[in-house]
Amino acid sequence: MTSTVHNSSATTAAATPVLLRHTPGRGTLGGVGLVLAGAVSVQFGSAFAALLFPRAGALGTVALRVTFAALLLLVVARPRLRGYARADWAVAGGFGLALGGMNILFYQAIDRIPLGAAVAVEVLGPLLLSVVASRRAAGLLWAALALAGVCLLGRGGFSELNVAGVSFALGAGAMWAAYIVLSARAGARFPRLDGLAVAMAVAALVSLPLGVGASGGALLEPGVLGLGLAIAVMSSGVPYTLELLALRRLPAATFAVLTSLSPALAATAGYLVLDQGLSLSQCAAIAMVVAASAGAVRTGGR
Repeated sequence: MTSTVHNSSATTAAATPVLLRHTPGRGTLGGVGLVLAGAVSVQFGSAFAALLFPRAGALGTVALRVTFAALLLLVVARPRLRGYARADWAVAGGFGLALGGMNILFYQAIDRIPLGAAVAVEVLGPLLLSVVASRRAAGLLWAALALAGVCLLGRGGFSELNVAGVSFALGAGAMWAAYIVLSARAGARFPRLDGLAVAMAVAALVSLPLGVGASGGALLEPGVLGLGLAIAVMSSGVPYTLELLALRRLPAATFAVLTSLSPALAATAGYLVLDQGLSLSQCAAIAMVVAASAGAVRTGGR
């Protein structure tokens, strides 16, 4: 995010109850700007993370990002750890595993295929979840459009995109869908950002040993640490702040539609930061996925 976390918070607004009022007019326009700024920060954070792969590896980079994000959240949220039942901790633990798995798999994907293509494939997870939740026939049409877009992305049996990379992106999408479901449940059991802070700590405990095992002492280099902190701020700190402000001005449905632009923003970040060009057919495929995501959100919200 996911959201957060890479782009993980992109659909959290629609999944988690947010008791905030939105203001029409200028407030709505300002909210749109905040959402777009947060989405840009997430996708460019992922692009800069890919630049760190040669020095820290994909597992090392995600370990730094998630660990720094967890520390930032724990300091800011200062979650209360007493008074919860075993079922509450089970939800928080599952939430953390989904969060960690989503980020680990996504970083493995962008290590192998272009960022825009990875996000377009990954977004199938929350899109299909939205279609199932809506229980509307129109949702099946949007799902078909998204699948057609992904097939267009991988003409020739995904050989151009790398089968492993596409598989990791699909796995990240499945984890993203689980993240959305568990985010809503954690939000009902934990106040404020407490559930997210605990889940991020669990994700850090999962990813850090993998990162240390893969990259070793490279993670302690000052330059690597500095970039890891910057990526955590771009991918977690800034988006969380902007999205919380945006949700004071926008209804959740509008927020979710705007964040469905993630594949297009990811393709732009990949082109500008990583020099990842896309063919016209691949651009059309990403546009199909964006349209399907927005359509599915609109259908589910009616």
